[in-house]
Amino acid sequence: MNTTIAQQMQKYLDNLTKPRGSLGRLEDLVVKFAALQARVPPRISKKAVYVFAADHGITAEGVSLYPQEVTYQMLLNILAGGAAINAMAGDASMDGESSWDLIAVDAGVATDTTVDNSALLKLAEALPPGRRFLNKKIGAGTANFLHQKAMTAMELEEALAAGESLAEDAEKQGYELVAIGDMGIGNTSTAAALLVASGFHLDDVVDRGTGIDSATLNHKRDVIAQAVEKHRPFASPRDILQKVGGYDLAMMAGLILGLRNRKIGCMIDGFPVTSAAYMAYSMDKTVTDFLFAGHLSKVKGHKPVLAAMGLEPILDLGMHLGEGTGAVLAGYILELAVKTSNSMASFESAGISDSSHEEEKY
Repeated sequence: MNTTIAQQMQKYLDNLTKPRGSLGRLEDLVVKFAALQARVPPRISKKAVYVFAADHGITAEGVSLYPQEVTYQMLLNILAGGAAINAMAGDASMDGESSWDLIAVDAGVATDTTVDNSALLKLAEALPPGRRFLNKKIGAGTANFLHQKAMTAMELEEALAAGESLAEDAEKQGYELVAIGDMGIGNTSTAAALLVASGFHLDDVVDRGTGIDSATLNHKRDVIAQAVEKHRPFASPRDILQKVGGYDLAMMAGLILGLRNRKIGCMIDGFPVTSAAYMAYSMDKTVTDFLFAGHLSKVKGHKPVLAAMGLEPILDLGMHLGEGTGAVLAGYILELAVKTSNSMASFESAGISDSSHEEEKY
């Protein structure tokens, strides 16, 4: 973190017409955002949420409540404007001033989205301003990592590179804040496998995902344990991603790594996205300088992973939907904190007397 800018931002906040430190964690968020932008005060004038869709071969083992085709169906729903993330990102806002651009990314959906008669292509041709579809498909879903590596070494590098190209896209579009969301049946199993392979305890990171029953949860736990054991030893974070990862999670990690030195804040969502962020963090610890934890998911594995990266969630609403919903909600709070720092008067400009004694922050 740029400590010089952070100190300047804190001094700036202390001179605004309020008791020092009285905005609590909002001040911490603004200080961090100023440090990554190297700007006092910081600004957020344009923002976007990238939602990554992909299928996971591990679903063949019966670890999810929903069939694989739901990934493609939900991708269509997002492009049609009918998903929760559409509403929360502000697709239906009256003035559009606070809305997010929404970019749906095909990272590896099993259904072919390139054929001429594709329902997706028809939707993509008539998208409203601010909603985009990007085809970054690496393959038609990863392999079943219980029996073989999830992807080839070349596919992994392609996914990481595709993620970095999205960081370039974010910079080109002028986004100051990006949120990351996920949509993929089976991705909580993949996320948990990545974390177990990284050293987290199995029982701490395997949960119900979309709402499986206890018998299926036990089966899911056994499948992940067997798969991780099959692929040991793991030589590096890249090795982990190749053996038990997903195209979407690898692409998210590539996006996060690609955001380095671009002065763009990144708001991460729930458990799958955070597992991808942890893989990026395992490759480069400095990514936490621009990462913000949007919320604490109800999925039990989310909390220990955030803690391992030293990230404190902004919200705790018991959510576990995905799609970037928690990240977008928290993004509004960060944006409002930044706007407050830009809009408030200082004691001097408002003609208000400052405290006559040293003020204790609490």
